[in-house]
Amino acid sequence: MEKFDVTIIGSGPGGYVAAIRCAQLGMKTAIIEKYNTLGGTCLNVGCIPSKTLLDSSEHFHNATHTFTEHGIDVKEVKVNLVQMIKRKSDVVKQTCDGINFLMKKNKITVFTGHGSFLTKNSIEIEGAEGKKTSIETDKTIIATGSKPSSLPGIEIDKKRVITSTEALELKEVPKHLVIIGGGVIGLELGSVYARLGAKISVVEFTGGLISTMDSALGKELQKSLKKLGFEFYFNHKVTSTSTKGKDVTVIAENAKGEIVEIKGDYCLVSVGRKPYTDKLSLDKAGVKLDNRGRIETDDHLQTNVAGIYAIGDVVKGAMLAHKAEEEGTFVAEKIAGQKPHINYNLIPGVVYTWPEVAAVGYTEEQLKEQGKKYKVGNFPFKASGRARASMDTEGFVKVLADEATDEILGVHMIGPRCADMIAEAVVAMEYRASAEDISRMSHAHPTFTESFKEACLDATGKRALHI
Repeated sequence: MEKFDVTIIGSGPGGYVAAIRCAQLGMKTAIIEKYNTLGGTCLNVGCIPSKTLLDSSEHFHNATHTFTEHGIDVKEVKVNLVQMIKRKSDVVKQTCDGINFLMKKNKITVFTGHGSFLTKNSIEIEGAEGKKTSIETDKTIIATGSKPSSLPGIEIDKKRVITSTEALELKEVPKHLVIIGGGVIGLELGSVYARLGAKISVVEFTGGLISTMDSALGKELQKSLKKLGFEFYFNHKVTSTSTKGKDVTVIAENAKGEIVEIKGDYCLVSVGRKPYTDKLSLDKAGVKLDNRGRIETDDHLQTNVAGIYAIGDVVKGAMLAHKAEEEGTFVAEKIAGQKPHINYNLIPGVVYTWPEVAAVGYTEEQLKEQGKKYKVGNFPFKASGRARASMDTEGFVKVLADEATDEILGVHMIGPRCADMIAEAVVAMEYRASAEDISRMSHAHPTFTESFKEACLDATGKRALHI
C-alpha cells in the first residue's frame, strides 16, 4: 500500500493549491478527485465558466447598446449561443488542463475516484467500474467543496427547474427566466441571459439583493439590473414550483400572506450552497460535523482528529474560491511547521455583474451594531473622467474609516472593474492604512482607481477634489 505524507480529497481551488504548496514544501503529496477533470466546482461549473459567459454576453450587450454611441455602426448582431457555450467549454478545458500540468510539474500523484476514510490514516479510492485502491497517509486535507442547495416544495428536474450547473449549458436563451434567490450566483447568471434578451424575474426572501454585503451596494445594483429588464419580488417566500411542458410556475407567498404566481419557461434555483461530505465515511476516521453539516475545525483548520484538516466550502466561513485557496496554503504551511496567517475579515467578496460589485472589511450595518464611531467617504463614478470615457458611470466607491484613528475599516464598491480595484483596498487594510494614507498616494490619471483615492479624500474632512 503506497504511503504519502499528505493526501488531499478534492481538487478545487482549495485542494489543488494545498497540494501544490505541500509539494513545494517537500511533502510526498497525493490528490483524489472523483470526476475525470481536476478543478472542482469553480473551474468546471462555477467561477470560470460563469465569468466566460458573462464576458461573452457583455460583448453582445455592448454591440447592441453602446457601440453606436462610440461611433461604431454594426448591423444584424445575433446571438450564437452554441458558439458561446463552446467557447466557455474551451476556456474550462484549457484551465483544467493547466491544473493537470501543475500536478505533473510538482510531482503530485493524482487518483481519479471517490475517496473515503477506512481509518484516520488510510483512504480508499473507488474508481471507474468499482475498482478500489487503498493508500496510507500521515496527514489528510478534506477539500470536497459544496453543492447547490434547494428549498422544500421544489423539485429540480435539471431541465426546466435548474441549478447553476445546468444554466451554463442551456441550448436556448430563455424567454422568461425566474430566479429563486437574490444572491451572487443568480444575479450573475441572470445578467448573462438578460443581456441576450431574456426577461428575468428574481424572487427573494429578504428585502434586498446580495444581503450579506453593505446595503448600499444592493440598492445600487438593483437600479442597474432594472435597466437590463430585471423585475424583483422581495419579501417573497417560495412554497413550490411546477412544470407543464415548457412552462414553469413558481408559487410564492408575499409579506401580506398573499399567494403570487410567476410563470416562465425556466426556473433557476439559486438559494446558496451546502457542504459536500457525502460518502466520505467521516465516522470511520472520527471526524465531527456541526449542526449545519460543516466539518468542525479549530483555529488551525484541524478537525477534532489530529492530522486531519478541512478547508474551503466544507468548513465555516464564506464559500469563496480565494478563501479556500488561502486556507489550502495556510494548512500546508502549518503542517510544515511555519506560522501562516489569514485575516478572514479581509477576504474580499465580488459580484461579477456589470457594474461589478466588490467589498472588503466591515459593512456600515456591522459597524453600527458594534457601536463603532466611523466616518464615511463616497465618490460616484459619474464624476470620474475614465468612467465617462468608457461610458461606465454607474456606481460609487464607499470608504468607512475609524472616526478617531482614520484607519480604513471597510471598502464597498460598485462600478467598472471593481473586482480588480478591490485588491488595493485589501492591501491597504492588511497594512492598517488610514484613509489619509491612500489620499496622499499618487494614482495614475485617468483610471478607475482614482475613485478610491477620492473616496478616501472624502472620508478625511470631505476633501474630495472632483465633486
